[in-house]
Amino acid sequence: MSERSPISPRSPRAALEPEQVPPPPKRSDVARSPLVVFGNAVITFIILAMLATGGVYVYGRQALEAPGPLQDDKIVNIPARAGKGDIAEVLQREGVIDANRWVFLGAVFALKAAQDLKPGEYLFQKNANLRDVIGVIVDGKVVQHSVTIPEGLTSEQIVARLSDSDIFTGSIREMPREGTLLPETYKFPRGTPREQVIQRMQREQKRVLAEIWERRSGDVPVKTPEQLVTLASIVEKETGRADERSRVAAVFANRLQKKMRLQSDPTIIYGLVGGKGTLGRPIKRSEIQQPSPYNTYVVDGLPPGPIANPGRASLEATASPARTRDLFFVADGTGGHTFTETYDAHQKNVAKLRASEKAAQNDTMEPAEETPPAAAVPADSNSATGAAPRQAPAKQQRSRTPPARQGAAQPSGAPVAQ
Repeated sequence: MSERSPISPRSPRAALEPEQVPPPPKRSDVARSPLVVFGNAVITFIILAMLATGGVYVYGRQALEAPGPLQDDKIVNIPARAGKGDIAEVLQREGVIDANRWVFLGAVFALKAAQDLKPGEYLFQKNANLRDVIGVIVDGKVVQHSVTIPEGLTSEQIVARLSDSDIFTGSIREMPREGTLLPETYKFPRGTPREQVIQRMQREQKRVLAEIWERRSGDVPVKTPEQLVTLASIVEKETGRADERSRVAAVFANRLQKKMRLQSDPTIIYGLVGGKGTLGRPIKRSEIQQPSPYNTYVVDGLPPGPIANPGRASLEATASPARTRDLFFVADGTGGHTFTETYDAHQKNVAKLRASEKAAQNDTMEPAEETPPAAAVPADSNSATGAAPRQAPAKQQRSRTPPARQGAAQPSGAPVAQ
């Protein structure tokens, strides 16, 4: 029989009281170590940081990929020397990004683009997201503006056009030599220095001229590329019709080979006004025989230099003129010209033109004075073609498609200003 501990009698009140709970075990010295406490804090911080980083990553990814506020494509100019904050302000103001600029700055930091943001004029697409906006600026995909320089302008006229354009900056230090600029359509970003524009046009002219000179016809009566440009500039000013260039070039080439004077009206005008290009009034009769190095009614052969900047088409036509024996051409009244080989045939065409002009004249208009008979010399003359220049409208030298270009052999007895 097992022994049982004796039961100590307790009062009813004592029996109702709870028994004494034993004290908790004593905490170990390891758990109270500062290193353990610090380690636990670090682990807690790392976990919280990971959670925060994950949240920021998710939010940032959404912010980068979310469609932007632009409702239409828009061109925005980022000024030079603009910092990240300035760029964010410009993009905010133009409605390219949302109002929170800090998101943009954070995205720039996240994409490691802080040092790659470039100034310039940029085209942002409709609803462009933040990644695309930053990518456009980082890549430097600036807007390219098309600038068209018409054929037949003088260097002075081209410089004036560039100076009037707000696309370019800076000034042109020296007037380019006549005929050294290639008229063409170019593309430039806003802010391009004007001096760089001139240099590019000069490089293109040299390149194109070299190519055309290499494949020129062997019987072209010019000895140097510079002479080719001079003759092409006269062709350029004489006709704006593509189907006539090679034939006009043939007339001048034939005349040079026969030692006949070119007798081109635009050369008279250039001798009078130079690079300004336009006379602003009809040619006076006294100016036809006025001495000038450029007046091909007076001087033999080519003038000393170009009278304009010819385009590629005129250069090619001059280097490979049509195979004709034409020596004369006169306006046909429809914007083109009639070409002939003989002086007699030319005079008949002149008469037809005069008859049609007379019919169209106002009866009250005072008839113009006839050209002196001395201007009409035989076609085989060494000094002239038996022609005098017609009236040159004030706008003729600027327009590339005038109603009637004046040719080397203009009609005898044409009206001239007094």
